Amino acid sequence: MVHSFDIALANRLADAAGDAIRPLFRGSWADERKGDASPVTEADRAAEAAMRAILEAECPADGIFGEEYGAIREGAGRQWVLDPIDGTISFMAGRPIFGSLIALVQDGWPVLGVIDQPISGERWVGRIGEPTTLNGQVVRTRSCRELADAVLATSSPHYFSAEEAEPYMALAQAVGRNKRQGMIVYGGDCYNYGLLAGGHLDIVCEAGLKLHDYAALVPIVEGAGGTMSDWQGNPLDAGSDGSVLALGDPARLEDVLEAMSGHGLHHDHGH
Repeated sequence: MVHSFDIALANRLADAAGDAIRPLFRGSWADERKGDASPVTEADRAAEAAMRAILEAECPADGIFGEEYGAIREGAGRQWVLDPIDGTISFMAGRPIFGSLIALVQDGWPVLGVIDQPISGERWVGRIGEPTTLNGQVVRTRSCRELADAVLATSSPHYFSAEEAEPYMALAQAVGRNKRQGMIVYGGDCYNYGLLAGGHLDIVCEAGLKLHDYAALVPIVEGAGGTMSDWQGNPLDAGSDGSVLALGDPARLEDVLEAMSGHGLHHDHGH
């Protein structure tokens, strides 16, 4: 159960992270290679430290799992999972499509998630059993009649291993009917899942993600009417393998899994 206290707390965490990140965005990168005190690590650490301080004060019995400072109270049923800057390369390049990710995971299952983009001032909030909101307004995924009509997003094809690249490329070929290059968006990290929740993208396909990369995304996508799973179609929890599929239209899941397993690539669903 997600209480209004948890929602308010997650929003405070996002505010604190944004306050730490904004002054360093498009900062000087001259010292980037001298040790690890670059603006991006400064922003990461400052944002996570600010969030952890609030959590320690407000709910000292809850576990915290953060990308920068690791895990504390790992046995707790309630875990706050934090990724202060998801999309580090976008942050470094001055592209405002990174985000702070905040999730509440209950007994291994994500029940509350926030994607906060502190430069554009966009905040997606999702919680189990409630509609997803963007800055307080309900958002919905869009329907997708068939795979050939879908717009696909991924951060970068270079993040896939050799084994992962093959199913991804098969999916890339299946979207975008009669367009040799498909209808594909690259870059965006967590921001793509917010766009999918709002009905602007149809599929996000990624692999090699850790819990702090995907926990916050699950309630947001599902609360907007979409579905998230691994590449076998299983729901995502704390023990998932890091392969992630997000679909705006759950009706297309079988088509996507079929395409990725190498079947149905030349099958025309239009007949």
